[in-house]
Amino acid sequence: MKWLMLALGSAALIANAPAFAQSGSLAAHPSVLFKTSEGDIRVELYPEKAPKTVANFLDYVKAGQYSGTIFHRVIPGFMIQGGGYTQSFVEKPTRAPIPLESRTGLKNTTGTIAMARAGDPNSATAQFFINTVDNANLDYPNPDGNGYAVFGKVTSGMDVVKRIEAKPTTTRGAMSDVPQKPIVIESATVVSK
Repeated sequence: MKWLMLALGSAALIANAPAFAQSGSLAAHPSVLFKTSEGDIRVELYPEKAPKTVANFLDYVKAGQYSGTIFHRVIPGFMIQGGGYTQSFVEKPTRAPIPLESRTGLKNTTGTIAMARAGDPNSATAQFFINTVDNANLDYPNPDGNGYAVFGKVTSGMDVVKRIEAKPTTTRGAMSDVPQKPIVIESATVVSK
């Protein structure tokens, strides 16, 4: 009888193995869906390579930080940047900056998502950018000895990214490369694959 129970228990584990594997892979590579005024963009994140950056980004996603923000900097042949300003160009409050994770082997290639930062390499908070071309000039150690931290990649919606990249831009106050018509991130949510 004990053997029968063990055999049944093993069979149940084997039958559920795909579910365990799937949930394990979801935990390993979470995905975030951005619903924007131009369409949906889905990104897969790499916490095994950039754990602090991914945890920080997911905390902002779960807190609703990105809802109602805009892509405020769009440079054709380079990248689109967002996550920091409302449509009224009010900068959203953030938590403390995170340490730079640019020495991970991840590269600023087309479709990757990376953290925006100021001159201080450890100044990234909530703003991010999506590379629209291969930007090797942003990989560690360029351009300033530190590089920019890649932490994921667009898995669907690159057509939306390219559409955003093509929007006409203007200058607004001290900010240049601002889309003439606001491109709004309506929501950002963690999604299953």
